[in-house]
Amino acid sequence: MGIFDRFKQKKASEEKPKPTVSKPKKSAKDLATERGEPWVNILSIEIDPENIGNGAFELDWNDIFVAKLVRAGYKGKDDAQIVDQWFQTICRNVVLETYEQYEANNTNGLQRKDLGNGRTEVS
Repeated sequence: MGIFDRFKQKKASEEKPKPTVSKPKKSAKDLATERGEPWVNILSIEIDPENIGNGAFELDWNDIFVAKLVRAGYKGKDDAQIVDQWFQTICRNVVLETYEQYEANNTNGLQRKDLGNGRTEVS
């Protein structure tokens, strides 16, 4: 092997790009946890094809979220039960709000008059 051949080999090895190690992107959960913020997210929703009214939600959360729920009075034997209790509360509130809106819009001929101080006259 002559000098020219060694130069070509050295030159070829110098031209090879160095492998770069990229850091994996941090998830929203990781970023919230680093900031000390509670985090919860819906990962998926499954619908029962036989009964469209039935389904399930898959949730993910960080420990800070669970700690906040515990401080707010939610209880359970594990984190999943605590988060499930919270999610049921959210769903219940949506139903109640929808029902209250329905009732407010569906007076069935009743007249309501706001009298102030939290009082209403119905006739």
